[in-house]
Amino acid sequence: MVLTGNLITILDNASELVILAIGMTLVIITSGIDLSVGSTLGLSGMVGCMILMNTQNIILGVLAMILIGVLVGLVNGILVGYLQLPAFIVTLGTMKICRSLDYVISNASTASKFPEVYSFLGKGKVGGAFPVYIIFIFVMFAIFIWVMGKTKFGRYLYAIGSNAESARLTGINVKFNVMMAYAISGLMCGLAAWIMTSRLMACDATYGDGAEMDAIAAAVIGGTSMSGGRGSVIGSVLGMLILAVMNNLLNLIGVPPFLREAFKGIIVIGAVLLQKKEKAS
Repeated sequence: MVLTGNLITILDNASELVILAIGMTLVIITSGIDLSVGSTLGLSGMVGCMILMNTQNIILGVLAMILIGVLVGLVNGILVGYLQLPAFIVTLGTMKICRSLDYVISNASTASKFPEVYSFLGKGKVGGAFPVYIIFIFVMFAIFIWVMGKTKFGRYLYAIGSNAESARLTGINVKFNVMMAYAISGLMCGLAAWIMTSRLMACDATYGDGAEMDAIAAAVIGGTSMSGGRGSVIGSVLGMLILAVMNNLLNLIGVPPFLREAFKGIIVIGAVLLQKKEKAS
């Protein structure tokens, strides 16, 4: 029973972060970075939840979350892909903008009092045992394994990350495909907000804070190269599960939260050093 409880805790803590890691993987494969995912999750979740709270219309609330996420992703993608601004600076800026808007829109208060049926994705269970959100994550997982392995779009992203100029000379629309990678990352933020708010049945201005670090860490631990051109959705999901298990173990042995973040940082640096060593050899 204790083992089952810990497993559920691990899955709960990793649920929305796995979705973010999938989107982050696509962006990093293009040799980019998206520091705004945590704040985008928070903003899209807050806007959607406020609409949901005031209208009691679940469809409108969820659509708002998805649209806000995609909109932020498109802004990032246009600035990085078409205007060729540095991804780090662009997404750092949108991270700050989204978090600020989150606090302004919510007035630093919590949105709650949703229709009970809204909890189905986050708390519902199939057959009384298997969480619905796990099925949702598996569906997203399968879709993006197929996208990255079997579609031209996936192959284009790898080619762009390996050598953007060579990709352009072969006829790949580099600017458009980079923009789409960021738009998909934004979409994942909206979906992650849906899972998180459905699971917690509330939303406040701190939701998603620091999630970008977890998403980046999962991708790097899972083998995605920060220089682009290499990585996989499978690896990133496994990386996120490794992080979730590590967090749970550190919590069980009583390690303070701020030290847990230090362990996470050490693991990320170690993973990058291993990648560099493999590349050099």
